Amino acid sequence: MSDWDKLIKRANKLLGRVEQFLPVTQPEPDWQASSAFCWRKQGNSGFIQPVVHPHRITLEALCGIDEQKRRIEQNTRQFVQGFSANNVLLTGARGTGKSSLIKALLNKYAQDGLRLIEVEKHHLVDLHDIVDKIYQRPERFILFCDDLSFETDEAGYKALKVVLDGSIATVSDNVLIYATSNRRHMVPEFMRDNLDTKHIGEEVHPSEAIEEKISLSERFGLWVSFYPFDQDRYLEIVRHWLAYFGIGKMTAQMRTEALQWAIERGSRSGRVAWQFARDLAGRQKSAPSNP
Repeated sequence: MSDWDKLIKRANKLLGRVEQFLPVTQPEPDWQASSAFCWRKQGNSGFIQPVVHPHRITLEALCGIDEQKRRIEQNTRQFVQGFSANNVLLTGARGTGKSSLIKALLNKYAQDGLRLIEVEKHHLVDLHDIVDKIYQRPERFILFCDDLSFETDEAGYKALKVVLDGSIATVSDNVLIYATSNRRHMVPEFMRDNLDTKHIGEEVHPSEAIEEKISLSERFGLWVSFYPFDQDRYLEIVRHWLAYFGIGKMTAQMRTEALQWAIERGSRSGRVAWQFARDLAGRQKSAPSNP
């Protein structure tokens, strides 16, 4: 191989490496083709990608969380109508409908201009870039962060705090953040954090570590908690999903199986109820007919 060929080969390798750091031009998303989008990264640049088949769950399908639905829907309606509304933190037991509620609200208000952009935790550092792409749009946007938990020093933790604070660089009237978490404060809390708590007279002054850990959740204007279901509520939700799958009446045998299903999974939740009803409906339809 000649020196010239070697030089060309080295130049091509160098260009390949440089291209990885160059921004990739992505087409502007079609905001009318879908209501749900997600933030994607390619190299060092990010873009908003439509979700081809978004979840079509409705508010009516969510049982046992009427008060939570009322509060969050009221906030969402205000936002869609152009009135003041709060960022929302949904916390509590797994499988109780936190994420499903947000998706159901999107389906209800999409025709009124509501759009949702899902942002994964490791992409929260891009929140400023996302807001910059949509702040002049006429639609109303929910940035959806699902199942959040952080270590205190994570970059996404700090980026989310900045956006929730509404800094001069990121504030936008057409954007809200809806986040779900199994922990209200989203950051691990340790017994040692309490050691620096001070009692001055009748006042309690939490340690700086505790103050830092609750500072993120305090930036959400609306907190909504979801709780584990008791047995009666769980069975009520099972009946709802059985009807959805075409099973009109829950027999004593079905009731026993539903309770056993919940015990095996260690949870009585809407998700578990749906999984049981789906399994039972499938078993009944696949059972061989009697000769």
